[in-house]
Amino acid sequence: MTGAANPLDLRGRRFLVTGAASGIGLATALLLSRLGGQLVVIDSNPEGLARALSMFEGNGHVSHCYDLRKLDEIPSLLMEVSASGGPLFGLVHAAGLSCIQPLRLLDPSSYHDVLRVNTEAALALARGFQHKKVADPAGGSIVFLASVMALVGSPGAVAYGMTKGAVTGLVKSLAVELATRGIRVNCVAPGFVKTPMFERVSSLWDAEQRVQVEAAHPLGLGEPEDVANSIVFLLADTGRWITGSVLVVDGGYTAR
Repeated sequence: MTGAANPLDLRGRRFLVTGAASGIGLATALLLSRLGGQLVVIDSNPEGLARALSMFEGNGHVSHCYDLRKLDEIPSLLMEVSASGGPLFGLVHAAGLSCIQPLRLLDPSSYHDVLRVNTEAALALARGFQHKKVADPAGGSIVFLASVMALVGSPGAVAYGMTKGAVTGLVKSLAVELATRGIRVNCVAPGFVKTPMFERVSSLWDAEQRVQVEAAHPLGLGEPEDVANSIVFLLADTGRWITGSVLVVDGGYTAR
């Protein structure tokens, strides 16, 4: 349609991004700033947050150094963010922890923090976002990070897959419950992406294992920007008729 507005124009909209100091969270925040969005970025790494803020385009961005394991305080944090800078149109929970251990070694202490950050923090963020004093009156969009490990199995990924599988279920019910508020809820399920987390995990592999993982992705390993593009698509008006969905962005990993 001639003269139609750009659905990726995010000027006048505020977005909160967790895990914004590196990896997918940083790539998402950078893209949002380039499209005119105003950012509230959260991470537990103060030096990484400072570097991220210096990279964003535009003005009015703020950061909060915060430990997402403090679940009870997350809704209050979002209220504070909204009270000081205005309502939020979008929320991205990109922060996450990995847990790769064989089943025989798993006990609650080994995955407790992973479950809190990957899954329970997502629910707490949604609780905070949906408050009438936080979410934009016009509605908004929530995007969580799942994983292909929520969709296919892998030895040693039992606990991690559990946390990400729970996120996909969470999205379905939240999408239905929040639709009357005009709030869309979706998640992105990436394959193996070249992030600091991936480098930590892959450092435990031998050369043959790394070759096997790369070969399992017909389009090769992903870059953080590949996932950021899909997240922003869901946040912006390009995704205005999409909710309760799991968008797989995996270079063909689950197609095999």
